Amino acid sequence: MRAIAIVKYVFTVIGIAMLVGAFFLYRNTSVFLEEAISANGTVVDLVESRSSDSTTYRPKVRFTTQNGKEVEFTSSTGSSPPSYSRGETVVVRYRASEPERARIDGFFSLWGGAIILGGMGGVFFLIGGGILLATSRAGRKDEDLKEHGTPVQTKFQSVELNEAYSVNGRHPFRVTTQWQNPSTSKVHVFQSRNLWFDPSEFVKDRPITVYIDSGNPKKYYVDLSFLPQLAE
Repeated sequence: MRAIAIVKYVFTVIGIAMLVGAFFLYRNTSVFLEEAISANGTVVDLVESRSSDSTTYRPKVRFTTQNGKEVEFTSSTGSSPPSYSRGETVVVRYRASEPERARIDGFFSLWGGAIILGGMGGVFFLIGGGILLATSRAGRKDEDLKEHGTPVQTKFQSVELNEAYSVNGRHPFRVTTQWQNPSTSKVHVFQSRNLWFDPSEFVKDRPITVYIDSGNPKKYYVDLSFLPQLAE
C-alpha cells in the first residue's frame, strides 16, 4: 500500500516536471525561430550514436553564414534509419551571435524534444494523477456513506484474496459479509476494500457494520476501522 502511495506522488511530480520542461523547450524554440537567420547547408556526414539495442544517425551539416564564415554542426536529433543522406541540401536556422548552435529547419529537429518530453510527461501525469483522483474519490465516497448512509449490522462470511489485483506479486485480502434486509427478505453480500494483511483473526465471530445507501444498497462502505493498522 505504501508503494502505491509513493508511486502516485512520484509519477505525478515527474509528469509535472516533464510537462514544464516541455513547455520551456517549446518556448525556447519559438524564441530561437523569431531571432534565427536562414541559410542553405549540406549534410557532410552521418554521426552514429549507439545504444544497447539500436543505432541512430545524426546529420553533420556545413553551411556558410551571412558574414562568410563556414560553420559545421551536428544535429542534436537522430533517427534510424537516417532521415538525411550525405550530400543532401538542407535549410538551417541559426542566431548570428552563435552560428555553431544552428539547427536543421525540420519539424522533428526543431520540435521533437518538446514533443517527446511532453508525451512522456503526459503519460506519467495521467498515471499518477489518475491514481490520486481514484483514491481521493473513493475516500470521499466512503466518508459520505459514513455520514449519510444507513448503518446495518452484517454477519462475517469469509476472508479471501482479491486475485484480480496485485502489487509486486502480492494479492490483497477482502472481507465478505452478508445482511438480510428485513423489509424485503433479500440477502445482500458486501465486500470490503483491499487490505494488505490477513484480518481473519480480528473479524471472525463478530458483527461488522456496513453503511449503505438506503436508496441503493449496492452503494455501501464496509467499516473495518476497528482493525489494527498495518505497520510500515
